Amino acid sequence: MSAHPSVDKFDVAEDCLAVGGIRVDRLAERVGTTPFFAYDRRLITTRVAYLRSVLPKDVRLSYAVKANPMPAIVQHLSGLVDSLDVASAFEMKTALDTVVPASSISFAGPGKTSAELTQAVAAGVTIEMESETEALRIIEAGNRLGIRPRVALRVNPNFQVKGSGMKMGGGPHQFGVDAEAVPPLLGKLANADLDFLGFHVFAGSQNLHSDILCEALSRNVELLLELSGSYGQSVRYLNLGGGFGIPYFEKDNALDILPVGARLNELIENAIRPSLPDAKVTIELGRYLVGESGVYVTKVVDRKVSRGRTYLVVDGGLHHQLAASGNFGQVIRRNYPIAIGNKMNRPERETVSVVGCLCTPLDLLGDNVCLPPTDVGDLVVIFQAGAYGLTASPTSFLGHPTPPEVLV
Repeated sequence: MSAHPSVDKFDVAEDCLAVGGIRVDRLAERVGTTPFFAYDRRLITTRVAYLRSVLPKDVRLSYAVKANPMPAIVQHLSGLVDSLDVASAFEMKTALDTVVPASSISFAGPGKTSAELTQAVAAGVTIEMESETEALRIIEAGNRLGIRPRVALRVNPNFQVKGSGMKMGGGPHQFGVDAEAVPPLLGKLANADLDFLGFHVFAGSQNLHSDILCEALSRNVELLLELSGSYGQSVRYLNLGGGFGIPYFEKDNALDILPVGARLNELIENAIRPSLPDAKVTIELGRYLVGESGVYVTKVVDRKVSRGRTYLVVDGGLHHQLAASGNFGQVIRRNYPIAIGNKMNRPERETVSVVGCLCTPLDLLGDNVCLPPTDVGDLVVIFQAGAYGLTASPTSFLGHPTPPEVLV
């Protein structure tokens, strides 16, 4: 059906793409409008089950809510994973509305305000401290509320992970406490009334190279064991981050996580358990859990030819799916997987460009793509839209309505 394996995860019924067993043309009628995002519940469940089969049994799986904070998705995943990671008070509220206990919710990210930290202390979530200032604010909130805050320390490692789409560790960063500054900070906090659980390190995201991820995990564990030794007290929590990527572009190869699972097992058996027998080892993933489950569906409203080039103008655009336009971290713009959702099996092809409805040339969803001959009213489907889609896009730009999201 498609040259991109992620497209083939979805079924096709009578020439029409199906999401969650429902044809997209019928789904569009059910939603009542285009554009919209649709997420396939079965694909999310299958992905988590596959991870469970590969990762060591005692590794805890955490969902990074920022990847897709749609409440229905968070609720669904809350019954499949062990914990949730949030990056704002709003995400924390969404997580607290699930069956996941507050003690299994972690709150990470720089720039947490005093109000947010107070909410987190009151809720009983684990706060990943990103600086000394944050630590002092947490102590103040705990003293004022009469609550002993649950905390961990996010570490900025002294190395970078190659091959990551976005580097979040090594060198100077706004994320976490520099590794060499951790022992002095822990010394300053030694007499504070904090329930210190352990450490969190996250060095990069969107990595498709299992050998690099294995090396990163080894270095993360080595660093955190060194810091745990300098702490001198029981460490009960090691968050090793994640960064597992998904294939967005034609030449991307899907991540082989079998070697990653094997390396994790070696590290737990040979390094972590002998030194920290009580530590809960956590892998934190977002995009890898939900990214391939989602599609963005938008309707063709105009078809025009300009000096020999054919444009399909759709009613959506970068204000909903910024990443697909190439304006969310791409150095060289490449096309996301794209199809005509109601013409999946047509053999004929034409070369067109798919553009959105915004008054900017940046609003380009498909540049010189080969698609079946397309008419006004047909449904354009952008794949790999389950993570960093709607909430990572400038939805207010030009005042167009916010698109619905459905989990089916």
